[in-house]
Amino acid sequence: MSTSPVRRAAVLGSPIAHSLSPALHNAAYTALGLAGWHYDRYEVDEAGLAGFVAGLGPEWAGLSLTMPLKRVLLDVADHVAPGAAAIGAGNTLVFEGTGATAHNTDVTGIARSLRAAGAGGGRAVVLGAGGTAQAAVAALHDMEVDAVDVLVRDAGRASALRGTAERLGTEVTVHAVLTDPPAAARLLEGADAVVSTLPAGAADALAGARWRPGTVLLDAVYAPWPTVVAGGAAAAGARIVSGLEMLLQQAVAQVELMTGRPGPEAAMREALDAAVLARS
Repeated sequence: MSTSPVRRAAVLGSPIAHSLSPALHNAAYTALGLAGWHYDRYEVDEAGLAGFVAGLGPEWAGLSLTMPLKRVLLDVADHVAPGAAAIGAGNTLVFEGTGATAHNTDVTGIARSLRAAGAGGGRAVVLGAGGTAQAAVAALHDMEVDAVDVLVRDAGRASALRGTAERLGTEVTVHAVLTDPPAAARLLEGADAVVSTLPAGAADALAGARWRPGTVLLDAVYAPWPTVVAGGAAAAGARIVSGLEMLLQQAVAQVELMTGRPGPEAAMREALDAAVLARS
Protein backbone atom coordinates (compact mmCIF):
# COMPACT_ATOMS: atom_id res chain seq x y z
CA MET A 1 0.00 0.00 0.00
CA SER A 2 1.41 3.38 -1.06
CA THR A 3 2.14 5.94 1.62
CA SER A 4 2.76 8.73 -0.91
CA PRO A 5 0.84 11.86 0.10
CA VAL A 6 -1.95 12.90 -2.24
CA ARG A 7 -1.13 16.25 -3.81
CA ARG A 8 -2.99 18.00 -6.58
CA ALA A 9 -2.24 20.67 -9.14
CA ALA A 10 -3.92 21.87 -12.33
CA VAL A 11 -3.90 24.33 -15.18
CA LEU A 12 -6.78 26.81 -15.40
CA GLY A 13 -7.90 28.94 -18.31
CA SER A 14 -10.54 29.42 -20.97
CA PRO A 15 -10.31 27.70 -23.39
CA ILE A 16 -8.18 24.99 -21.80
CA ALA A 17 -8.78 21.71 -23.66
CA HIS A 18 -5.72 22.34 -25.86
CA SER A 19 -3.28 22.71 -22.96
CA LEU A 20 -0.12 20.58 -23.02
CA SER A 21 0.56 21.26 -19.34
CA PRO A 22 -0.96 18.02 -17.96
CA ALA A 23 1.39 15.92 -20.10
CA LEU A 24 4.39 17.90 -18.88
CA HIS A 25 3.56 17.98 -15.18
CA ASN A 26 2.35 14.39 -14.85
CA ALA A 27 5.53 13.20 -16.59
CA ALA A 28 7.51 15.19 -14.05
CA TYR A 29 5.70 13.59 -11.12
CA THR A 30 6.37 10.12 -12.52
CA ALA A 31 10.06 10.89 -13.04
CA LEU A 32 10.34 12.29 -9.52
CA GLY A 33 8.61 9.27 -7.98
CA LEU A 34 5.74 11.39 -6.66
CA ALA A 35 3.13 8.65 -6.89
CA GLY A 36 0.45 10.57 -5.02
CA TRP A 37 0.65 13.66 -7.22
CA HIS A 38 -1.75 14.37 -10.10
CA TYR A 39 -2.23 17.32 -12.44
CA ASP A 40 -5.53 18.17 -14.18
CA ARG A 41 -7.03 20.92 -16.32
CA TYR A 42 -10.11 23.03 -15.56
CA GLU A 43 -12.08 25.50 -17.63
CA VAL A 44 -12.16 28.66 -15.49
CA ASP A 45 -12.77 32.24 -16.59
CA GLU A 46 -11.89 35.51 -14.86
CA ALA A 47 -15.18 35.69 -12.97
CA GLY A 48 -14.74 32.17 -11.63
CA LEU A 49 -11.11 32.26 -10.49
CA ALA A 50 -11.57 33.60 -6.96
CA GLY A 51 -14.29 31.07 -6.17
CA PHE A 52 -12.26 28.20 -7.60
CA VAL A 53 -9.21 29.09 -5.50
CA ALA A 54 -11.30 29.61 -2.37
CA GLY A 55 -12.75 26.11 -2.73
CA LEU A 56 -9.42 24.27 -2.85
CA GLY A 57 -8.39 21.96 -0.02
CA PRO A 58 -5.02 21.46 1.69
CA GLU A 59 -4.01 18.75 -0.79
CA TRP A 60 -3.46 21.39 -3.48
CA ALA A 61 0.19 22.24 -4.21
CA GLY A 62 -0.33 24.82 -6.93
CA LEU A 63 -1.99 26.05 -10.09
CA SER A 64 -0.81 27.00 -13.55
CA LEU A 65 -2.73 29.89 -15.11
CA THR A 66 -3.12 30.67 -18.79
CA MET A 67 -5.29 33.17 -20.66
CA PRO A 68 -7.37 35.00 -19.61
CA LEU A 69 -6.31 34.61 -15.96
CA LYS A 70 -2.74 35.90 -15.83
CA ARG A 71 -3.56 39.40 -14.62
CA VAL A 72 -6.51 38.61 -12.36
CA LEU A 73 -4.33 35.99 -10.66
CA LEU A 74 -2.59 38.72 -8.70
CA ASP A 75 -5.93 39.70 -7.14
CA VAL A 76 -6.44 36.26 -5.56
CA ALA A 77 -2.85 35.74 -4.35
CA ASP A 78 -1.79 36.39 -0.75
CA HIS A 79 1.72 37.25 -1.91
CA VAL A 80 3.19 38.27 -5.27
CA ALA A 81 6.76 37.42 -6.24
CA PRO A 82 8.83 40.34 -7.61
CA GLY A 83 8.81 39.16 -11.23
CA ALA A 84 5.03 38.85 -11.32
CA ALA A 85 4.66 42.20 -9.57
CA ALA A 86 6.87 43.94 -12.13
CA ILE A 87 4.86 42.57 -15.04
CA GLY A 88 1.49 42.86 -13.34
CA ALA A 89 0.69 39.27 -14.26
CA GLY A 90 1.51 35.73 -13.21
CA ASN A 91 1.11 32.21 -14.50
CA THR A 92 1.70 30.20 -11.33
CA LEU A 93 0.08 30.07 -7.89
CA VAL A 94 1.93 28.09 -5.22
CA PHE A 95 0.22 27.13 -1.96
CA GLU A 96 2.48 27.28 1.08
CA GLY A 97 2.08 27.62 4.82
CA THR A 98 2.14 31.40 4.59
CA GLY A 99 -0.53 31.54 1.88
CA ALA A 100 -0.71 31.49 -1.91
CA THR A 101 2.13 33.15 -3.82
CA ALA A 102 1.84 34.27 -7.46
CA HIS A 103 4.88 33.78 -9.69
CA ASN A 104 5.63 34.36 -13.36
CA THR A 105 7.64 31.45 -14.77
CA ASP A 106 7.23 32.78 -18.31
CA VAL A 107 10.16 35.03 -17.38
CA THR A 108 12.22 32.05 -16.25
CA GLY A 109 11.24 30.05 -19.32
CA ILE A 110 12.32 32.77 -21.72
CA ALA A 111 15.61 33.41 -19.91
CA ARG A 112 16.51 29.72 -19.71
CA SER A 113 15.64 29.17 -23.37
CA LEU A 114 17.74 32.11 -24.54
CA ARG A 115 20.71 31.20 -22.35
CA ALA A 116 20.67 27.58 -23.51
CA ALA A 117 20.91 28.82 -27.11
CA GLY A 118 23.91 30.98 -26.26
CA ALA A 119 22.30 34.39 -25.76
CA GLY A 120 23.54 36.75 -23.07
CA GLY A 121 24.44 40.43 -22.99
CA GLY A 122 24.57 42.58 -26.10
CA ARG A 123 21.51 44.10 -27.76
CA ALA A 124 18.11 42.45 -27.85
CA VAL A 125 14.96 43.11 -29.86
CA VAL A 126 11.44 42.22 -28.74
CA LEU A 127 8.61 42.05 -31.28
CA GLY A 128 5.27 42.98 -29.74
CA ALA A 129 4.17 44.63 -26.50
CA GLY A 130 1.68 42.22 -24.88
CA GLY A 131 2.03 40.03 -21.83
CA THR A 132 4.63 37.70 -23.34
CA ALA A 133 6.64 40.69 -24.54
CA GLN A 134 6.61 42.08 -21.00
CA ALA A 135 7.88 38.73 -19.71
CA ALA A 136 10.60 38.88 -22.37
CA VAL A 137 11.68 42.33 -21.18
CA ALA A 138 11.89 40.99 -17.62
CA ALA A 139 13.91 37.98 -18.80
CA LEU A 140 16.32 40.18 -20.74
CA HIS A 141 16.67 42.38 -17.67
CA ASP A 142 17.62 39.31 -15.63
CA MET A 143 20.15 38.41 -18.34
CA GLU A 144 21.70 41.88 -18.07
CA VAL A 145 21.49 42.68 -21.77
CA ASP A 146 22.94 46.05 -22.73
CA ALA A 147 19.98 47.45 -24.68
CA VAL A 148 16.43 46.43 -25.61
CA ASP A 149 14.53 47.67 -28.66
CA VAL A 150 10.81 46.90 -28.74
CA LEU A 151 9.11 46.88 -32.13
CA VAL A 152 5.36 47.51 -32.21
CA ARG A 153 2.64 48.66 -34.56
CA ASP A 154 1.31 51.43 -32.33
CA ALA A 155 3.54 53.02 -29.68
CA GLY A 156 0.44 54.17 -27.82
CA ARG A 157 -0.39 50.55 -26.99
CA ALA A 158 2.98 49.91 -25.34
CA SER A 159 2.20 51.72 -22.08
CA ALA A 160 1.94 48.51 -20.03
CA LEU A 161 5.30 47.33 -21.35
CA ARG A 162 6.87 50.68 -20.54
CA GLY A 163 5.45 50.36 -17.02
CA THR A 164 7.03 46.93 -16.65
CA ALA A 165 10.40 48.27 -17.77
CA GLU A 166 10.13 51.19 -15.35
CA ARG A 167 9.31 48.91 -12.40
CA LEU A 168 12.27 46.71 -13.33
CA GLY A 169 14.56 49.71 -13.61
CA THR A 170 15.49 48.76 -17.16
CA GLU A 171 15.47 50.99 -20.22
CA VAL A 172 13.70 50.05 -23.43
CA THR A 173 13.30 51.96 -26.68
CA VAL A 174 9.93 51.53 -28.37
CA HIS A 175 9.76 51.80 -32.18
CA ALA A 176 6.41 51.90 -34.00
CA VAL A 177 7.77 50.17 -37.11
CA LEU A 178 5.94 46.86 -37.53
CA THR A 179 3.77 48.44 -40.23
CA ASP A 180 7.01 49.29 -42.09
CA PRO A 181 8.85 45.97 -42.57
CA PRO A 182 12.03 47.50 -44.08
CA ALA A 183 12.41 49.82 -41.08
CA ALA A 184 11.74 46.95 -38.68
CA ALA A 185 14.25 44.75 -40.51
CA ARG A 186 16.95 47.38 -40.11
CA LEU A 187 16.50 47.29 -36.34
CA LEU A 188 17.01 43.52 -36.38
CA GLU A 189 20.43 43.86 -38.00
CA GLY A 190 23.23 43.11 -35.56
CA ALA A 191 20.91 42.06 -32.72
CA ASP A 192 22.34 39.43 -30.40
CA ALA A 193 18.90 38.11 -29.44
CA VAL A 194 15.40 38.55 -30.85
CA VAL A 195 12.20 37.48 -29.11
CA SER A 196 9.10 37.44 -31.28
CA THR A 197 5.84 37.42 -29.34
CA LEU A 198 3.75 38.11 -32.44
CA PRO A 199 0.97 35.73 -33.52
CA ALA A 200 1.52 33.23 -36.32
CA GLY A 201 2.15 34.99 -39.62
CA ALA A 202 2.59 38.47 -38.17
CA ALA A 203 6.39 38.40 -38.45
CA ASP A 204 6.56 36.78 -41.90
CA ALA A 205 7.67 40.01 -43.58
CA LEU A 206 10.85 40.00 -41.46
CA ALA A 207 12.08 36.63 -42.72
CA GLY A 208 14.32 38.35 -45.27
CA ALA A 209 16.00 40.68 -42.78
CA ARG A 210 19.80 40.70 -42.65
CA TRP A 211 20.03 38.29 -39.76
CA ARG A 212 23.47 38.15 -38.21
CA PRO A 213 24.85 34.61 -38.06
CA GLY A 214 24.69 33.54 -34.43
CA THR A 215 21.76 35.76 -33.49
CA VAL A 216 19.37 33.83 -31.24
CA LEU A 217 15.72 34.04 -32.34
CA LEU A 218 13.09 32.84 -29.89
CA ASP A 219 9.73 32.66 -31.64
CA ALA A 220 6.89 32.18 -29.15
CA VAL A 221 4.82 30.50 -31.87
CA TYR A 222 5.16 26.72 -32.03
CA ALA A 223 2.38 25.68 -34.39
CA PRO A 224 2.70 25.67 -37.29
CA TRP A 225 6.46 25.16 -37.15
CA PRO A 226 8.81 26.33 -38.45
CA THR A 227 7.35 29.79 -38.88
CA VAL A 228 8.30 31.78 -41.97
CA VAL A 229 10.47 34.16 -39.94
CA ALA A 230 12.22 31.29 -38.15
CA GLY A 231 12.96 29.63 -41.48
CA GLY A 232 14.38 32.83 -42.94
CA ALA A 233 16.52 33.52 -39.88
CA ALA A 234 17.81 29.94 -39.79
CA ALA A 235 18.83 30.14 -43.45
CA ALA A 236 20.93 33.18 -42.58
CA GLY A 237 22.70 31.33 -39.76
CA ALA A 238 20.66 32.42 -36.76
CA ARG A 239 20.11 30.00 -33.87
CA ILE A 240 16.40 29.24 -33.55
CA VAL A 241 14.37 28.48 -30.43
CA SER A 242 10.70 27.54 -30.79
CA GLY A 243 7.88 28.42 -28.46
CA LEU A 244 7.82 24.78 -27.35
CA GLU A 245 11.17 25.27 -25.62
CA MET A 246 9.79 28.28 -23.77
CA LEU A 247 6.70 26.24 -22.82
CA LEU A 248 8.91 23.43 -21.54
CA GLN A 249 11.20 25.65 -19.52
CA GLN A 250 8.39 27.59 -17.84
CA ALA A 251 6.77 24.26 -16.90
CA VAL A 252 10.06 22.94 -15.47
CA ALA A 253 10.21 26.08 -13.31
CA GLN A 254 6.61 25.53 -12.18
CA VAL A 255 7.37 21.95 -11.15
CA GLU A 256 10.33 23.20 -9.13
CA LEU A 257 8.19 25.78 -7.35
CA MET A 258 5.36 23.35 -6.58
CA THR A 259 7.42 20.31 -5.55
CA GLY A 260 10.59 21.87 -4.19
CA ARG A 261 12.54 19.40 -6.34
CA PRO A 262 14.72 19.94 -9.45
CA GLY A 263 12.54 19.73 -12.54
CA PRO A 264 13.19 16.54 -14.57
CA GLU A 265 13.73 18.33 -17.87
CA ALA A 266 14.56 15.26 -19.97
CA ALA A 267 11.41 13.38 -18.95
CA MET A 268 9.27 16.46 -19.50
CA ARG A 269 10.81 17.10 -22.91
CA GLU A 270 10.06 13.52 -23.95
CA ALA A 271 6.44 13.88 -22.81
CA LEU A 272 6.08 17.19 -24.65
CA ASP A 273 7.46 15.75 -27.87
CA ALA A 274 5.07 12.80 -27.62
CA ALA A 275 2.07 15.05 -26.95
CA VAL A 276 2.89 17.29 -29.90
CA LEU A 277 3.43 14.29 -32.18
CA ALA A 278 0.07 12.84 -31.13
CA ARG A 279 -1.63 16.03 -32.32
CA SER A 280 0.10 16.18 -35.68
